[in-house]
Amino acid sequence: MTEKVTIADVARLAGVSRQTVSNALNSPDVVREETRQRVLRAVEELGYRVNQAARQMRTGRSRLIAIRIEPDRDGINGSVLDRFLHGLTESAARSGYRVLLYTADDDQAEVDTFEDLLGAYEPDAFVLTSTHHGDLRTAWLLDHKVPFVTFGRPWSADSASASHAWVDVDGAAGTAAATRHLLDAGHRVIGFLGWPSGSGVGDDRREGWARTLAAAGVDPAGLSRATSDGVADGEKAAHDLLRSDLGVTALVCVSDSLALGALHAARSPGLAWQPGRGPGGGAAERPVAVIGFDDTPVAKAVGLTSLSQPLAQAAAHCVALLTTLLDGQADPGEPPANVLLEPSLVVRQSA
Repeated sequence: MTEKVTIADVARLAGVSRQTVSNALNSPDVVREETRQRVLRAVEELGYRVNQAARQMRTGRSRLIAIRIEPDRDGINGSVLDRFLHGLTESAARSGYRVLLYTADDDQAEVDTFEDLLGAYEPDAFVLTSTHHGDLRTAWLLDHKVPFVTFGRPWSADSASASHAWVDVDGAAGTAAATRHLLDAGHRVIGFLGWPSGSGVGDDRREGWARTLAAAGVDPAGLSRATSDGVADGEKAAHDLLRSDLGVTALVCVSDSLALGALHAARSPGLAWQPGRGPGGGAAERPVAVIGFDDTPVAKAVGLTSLSQPLAQAAAHCVALLTTLLDGQADPGEPPANVLLEPSLVVRQSA
């Protein structure tokens, strides 16, 4: 039988003390990164396995971060949170944590799951996604003093919603960049396909488009359509907008799902547009330009211009905020930390 590898074996190979190995695995923030990496290489080489039960008894922590798996919708935009989850798992592992996954259909079901998980597995903290107005989950975690961070801003205006740490991507900045790109390309009448009013994320993305058009002297009134998030819905809404007498020549979309539907509509017969004639030559017909949001694999496959979210960076910030909370480094007199990241425009054939 193979002899069990001990913490002393790891310390000997890494050239450090046993306490340093323990710190590298249990409290990585107190160890220099170079030393921590040396310990981790020794752990991997020797195949050392931490006794999680003993660690929890010693530190009072499970080293678990819990997060919900989002339901699969149309197979397009669901990939966004899959990539975030991958980044979260990697960032958590670098800080000595593991990710615990769970499912829930709505807020109340998720709150019920919080209670079950805290009783059975005692996760140290939660990461919440898909924040929205009237979010029951954040209020419950705050009331029960459970550490958490959200990937998404608190959209409600009440003070309780604003009293927690969060990381988000600036959707308004993204759609503003997309709209400026189209204006620079010569478009003036730029439509918007979004979600029904009341979605914090959707309203934020619409605001960036509307603000940028208005700044360019174009009235955005009447140039947007709201629908549910699906390819067929996007195609129908785009047809409605493009077949109107508004003269729309480009579309900014709240998601890649709607943009893919818009792309189908924009390539329909009779919906091309003709730019004004330049000196010395005629103008050829051009297809309607389309820009999506999220830069999904489908966008790459079909040549759809889209806004890419910095998901790995967002995940790393979530873990950093959580470890600050869990290690007691957050100043109780200061407001909760938050991070707002900007997406980047990935230009392809559709724009």
